[in-house]
Amino acid sequence: MLVVGCATLDNPGESAATSNSENDPFENFNRGVWRFNEKLDSVALKPLARGYTKAVPRPVRNRVTSFFSNLSEPKTIVNSLLQGKIGLAYQDAWRFLINTTVGVVGLFDVAGRAGLVKHSEDFGQTLAVWGVKDGPYLVLPLFGPSNVRDGFGRIPDSYLDPIDYIDDSGAQIVLRALSIVDGRARLLRVSRVLAMQLDPYLFLRESYRQRRHQAIYDGANGGTREPDSE
Repeated sequence: MLVVGCATLDNPGESAATSNSENDPFENFNRGVWRFNEKLDSVALKPLARGYTKAVPRPVRNRVTSFFSNLSEPKTIVNSLLQGKIGLAYQDAWRFLINTTVGVVGLFDVAGRAGLVKHSEDFGQTLAVWGVKDGPYLVLPLFGPSNVRDGFGRIPDSYLDPIDYIDDSGAQIVLRALSIVDGRARLLRVSRVLAMQLDPYLFLRESYRQRRHQAIYDGANGGTREPDSE
């Protein structure tokens, strides 16, 4: 997302000048939530992520990342079906089956090595395919950059998270915490990119918008979805 933002905000001052209530009507509120998220990150998440990277060897961290990546497959499968991407849904179902079994509950991406490429779909993208507009930009507490449509999309997606169906509440808490720390650890290097920006809030906002546009239109710059070739 940050790489896209670098290309988008070659002139941060110019972007700031063109910011208005039409594309970010909740800017004052959003900036307050953004500052809250930044504070929480600086006092809790970032220190935990740094400790995690120092204490856990990279090969082990890679297995943890692969494990949580595999848990996102059911969400992708269902949303691919809802978007009419039958071929991709079929491929991702095989990915999930292979990695959950042969790949030892997703610790190893066996399917990827066999040529089954991972995709990522969510209900926010599904709503966009159905014609729902993104709505105003919105910064969510803890979750960060979003918009009204994608924020609403998080609700049905939450029902497709396998962790929610674990009977042991203690195990759920541990897995949630590990997922958050692992995700934050993978973003440690981009903190320097944010520190270089004149306005990190604007940088993240435009990065998010560009990234979502590419995800929704499957990388097509013209805003037209590519048909499911499968």
